[in-house]
Amino acid sequence: MLHGIDVSNWQGAVDWGRHADDGVSFAFAKATEGGTFADRWFDRNWTGMRESWIVSGAYHFARPSGDPEVQARYFLRAVERAGGLRRGDLLALDLETNDRLPARRVASFARRWCQAVTAQAGVRPVVYTFLSFAYAGNCAGLEEYPLWIAAPDQPTGRPDVPVPWRRWTIHQYSHRPLDRNVFQGTRAQLVSLGYRRRRNA
Repeated sequence: MLHGIDVSNWQGAVDWGRHADDGVSFAFAKATEGGTFADRWFDRNWTGMRESWIVSGAYHFARPSGDPEVQARYFLRAVERAGGLRRGDLLALDLETNDRLPARRVASFARRWCQAVTAQAGVRPVVYTFLSFAYAGNCAGLEEYPLWIAAPDQPTGRPDVPVPWRRWTIHQYSHRPLDRNVFQGTRAQLVSLGYRRRRNA
């Protein structure tokens, strides 16, 4: 089982070398939110993860009231500006707010965003969400995408799995002193979920 963290602008400067020395094998950093917000620490985090040989992930905070294709393009442009994708890099959708929309519209947004990212980047994104949000129907149709479940009140590596999923891939088991995660597999298995250079690239 691999240990990881996730960060955003709230953490400020992150000492990636120290985290690597402490056993962190993978990490996600916030890149964008909606169609206009870019995390000012993302470029530094993206570089720092790579320099520390940490499996690197970027995530987008979804705003379902916006256009999913526009948000997907905005996210991928931010990743490209930070250095682009290398083999094994991970992408994720942070799906935890409904923007006061019904569940069917939230789920439709998420499906379209994931489809756009997969088509444009060649990476099937991981979907981050939490139990009550998924139970409310906001994740319908996302079962083909790996589940990153936030369940800090459940034993590490043993979270409940909400429909439509049958298994979890990453478990966020703690928020203190920062968000901590585990992956149920090896580094090679985690990297296999990430970017692979396209044959015609």
